[in-house]
Amino acid sequence: MQIQWYPGHMAKARRMLEENLALIDVVVELADARAPGATRNPDFDALFAAKHRVILLNKSDLASPAGTKAWLESYRASGAAAMDFVATSAHKRKAAISAIEAAAKEKVDRMRAKGVMKTVRAMVVGIPNVGKSTFINRVAGENRAKVGDRPGVTKGKQWVKIGPYLELMDTPGLLWPKLEDPELAKHLAYIGSINDDIMDIEQLAGDLLAELNARCPNELAARYCAIRPGMAPQELLEAVCVSRGFRLSGNALDTERAARVSLDEFRAGKIAKVTLELPEDGR
Repeated sequence: MQIQWYPGHMAKARRMLEENLALIDVVVELADARAPGATRNPDFDALFAAKHRVILLNKSDLASPAGTKAWLESYRASGAAAMDFVATSAHKRKAAISAIEAAAKEKVDRMRAKGVMKTVRAMVVGIPNVGKSTFINRVAGENRAKVGDRPGVTKGKQWVKIGPYLELMDTPGLLWPKLEDPELAKHLAYIGSINDDIMDIEQLAGDLLAELNARCPNELAARYCAIRPGMAPQELLEAVCVSRGFRLSGNALDTERAARVSLDEFRAGKIAKVTLELPEDGR
């Protein structure tokens, strides 16, 4: 599957991040808990090497709990601060704020010793559509950052004041120039981090259904009753049509509708809670 991977505005977004690093105390990096390997920009390790970082696995309610646990243990074993999060829920709002404040504690303490109450400034980063703006709005307790259900909603930086001594900077989603692993590219497309309009939607959905049929066949068959083990991608799309009655005039199967519905239902967590990669995969 050919994907237009690094659109021109990404270079501008990277320059904006680099230009604002001097203002930042902590970097809050969001990844999608369903595909942590695919949704962590590998350039960030070098870009933010001098900054304290907090990794949040967002959308963890849509991922396998065992998979999320494995990733968090892996991050913590490497010395990173990490936690699972659901930006659409207030459940861990205070814990996220505490994690950011803990990452900046050393600098805050130094300033306090000089008699200065320092405001912690955190940059929220991640690839498109991992929920950065939704996270900021959740932490702020109100809708302060622009959000959307498609990649590319945030076009420039936005500062949001969380309290008297904490400010967050929302940033555009940033991809990296070249993706070597085609499987990770597909995982990004499955979860909606790449615009569907630039891809063959039926091929994408067929490949997703084939992967789900291998990973969680019982859950997939429970959602679409006509699906059977071992079906090819096109057969799986046709089985979704049969399961849901998606037909065109002349009784032809509406596989395009099946593709869009199956992608939407996967992204909404209606098929199964799935983690597409694990730390031991080496991705």
